[in-house]
Amino acid sequence: MDDSEPRPATGWTFLTNHARVLAVIARDPGSRVRDIAARCLLTERAVQKIIADLESEGYLTHTRVGRSNLYEIPAGTVLRHPADMGPTVADLLSILTVHRNGSEPESEPAAGSESAAGSGSGSGSGAR
Repeated sequence: MDDSEPRPATGWTFLTNHARVLAVIARDPGSRVRDIAARCLLTERAVQKIIADLESEGYLTHTRVGRSNLYEIPAGTVLRHPADMGPTVADLLSILTVHRNGSEPESEPAAGSESAAGSGSGSGSGAR
């Protein structure tokens, strides 16, 4: 393995699985649980539990569209821990959803995901 390839996690990671799942959904609000699980290296059951946690705390909602879900990250949600007060979830997601090469995703966000970017710090950077 050369230095440019990610190394397997040992012991701890910077992001929680909840943050990873939310970042994948911010990139693609129409993601299937199966695809989210694959991107986050989690089981589908773990992703379903995380989505339920996020919905029960108001960080995520969904609308059924046929046989699929379209997720939305409500505007203005704040980070849970008192030490993290200030930035909003949208502020964090604007960093986590930037592609590796530093550019934003090519496609426009699906309906609903723009609301995550529309409030908070007013920086104008979206959670895409």
